[in-house]
Amino acid sequence: MMDYNDFRGITTLMVMIAFLGVVWWAYSSRRKQRFDNAANSIFEDEEKQLHDASVKEVDK
Repeated sequence: MMDYNDFRGITTLMVMIAFLGVVWWAYSSRRKQRFDNAANSIFEDEEKQLHDASVKEVDK
């Protein structure tokens, strides 16, 4: 018969397996390009805004 400590042990094991699965998914080489693009997208937006602002300044 299972007691509360067995339940806690099984729950801990399931959470550890889920955590390792998320880590494996996040660091998978198939997703590297997608994550790099997402990380750098903020800089691309700022670059475009600066370019548009400088074009407007030149057109004045």
